[in-house]
Amino acid sequence: MPDTVVNLVDSPALGVLIGIAGVMAALTVNVLFLVWLERKVSAWIQRRMGPTEVGPFGMLQTIADMLKLISKQLITPRHVDKPLYHIAPVFVFVPVVAAASLFPFDEHVSLQNLDIGLVLVFAFGGLGIVGIFMAGWGSNNKYALLGAMRAVAQNISYEIPLILSTLSVVLMVNAMGDANTNGMNLAQVASMQHDKGFWFVLVQPVAAVIYFIAALAETNRAPFDIPEAESELVAGFHTEYSGMRFALFFFAEYSNMFIVAMVATVLFFGGWSGPLLPGAMWFFLKTYAIVFVMIWIRWTFPRLRFDQLMSFCWLVLIPLSILNLLVTAFIARAV
Repeated sequence: MPDTVVNLVDSPALGVLIGIAGVMAALTVNVLFLVWLERKVSAWIQRRMGPTEVGPFGMLQTIADMLKLISKQLITPRHVDKPLYHIAPVFVFVPVVAAASLFPFDEHVSLQNLDIGLVLVFAFGGLGIVGIFMAGWGSNNKYALLGAMRAVAQNISYEIPLILSTLSVVLMVNAMGDANTNGMNLAQVASMQHDKGFWFVLVQPVAAVIYFIAALAETNRAPFDIPEAESELVAGFHTEYSGMRFALFFFAEYSNMFIVAMVATVLFFGGWSGPLLPGAMWFFLKTYAIVFVMIWIRWTFPRLRFDQLMSFCWLVLIPLSILNLLVTAFIARAV
């Protein structure tokens, strides 16, 4: 079971600050890598070269882009609701940092080992959509407002099958464990798969597929990128943002991709379990493999219409996730 790192230094407050700084640094490096990876994967799919000029294989291109965004002027439109407009990027960014600190990277490596870790991950994810709506409303722009309203409708709808699919795993973990087992504890879910010798994707394939599809929609990834549909809404909810304000939305989107991939790794693919290599290496290999599939899907399938997106959720994913949960509950009770 992962040991929670509580006191990094003698001062608890300083230890918290160091932990936050470490998570932010790791997420920053991760986002820079994911942007480069997406460019290379999309180029490979489209028979292009992708970034090649800045650094070996173009790997420093995203650092150059980051420096460009930092140096850009922050332009504030005249008629925005300034409190909402200015706080929205921070409101989207901060929950990502909090959620990233909840995952067990190895059997004995975890910043926080909480019994309600899974609940907190979804709670922080819900706060992000509040920030997106604040951005659209505060921008006083019809394209931004339409994008924000689409984002809210889409995220609220797809959270239902997302949570129902994870509840199937929670029920199974509680049924397979003893009285002290808690299916909401991410570390215990990963440990049980390691102890049992199989990954839960083998016994919950329907839940895994539903979770993956809903996670694509939750992170606004194609073919579910309706809130940012450039052919209809310019750039959606962040149309009026420039420079580092835009970069915070960009940062949150790629970090959310990584977070939903980490949740999938813990719930369905055994977390850190694997032969030969260290546990943390297995954890990140699985996570990046899931992210790679998310990128691959984005550059393969066309965008859905909004009515198709909502109908698919309410008419297909939600009934299927409820049925899977009922079957899991019946089997768990019988066992």
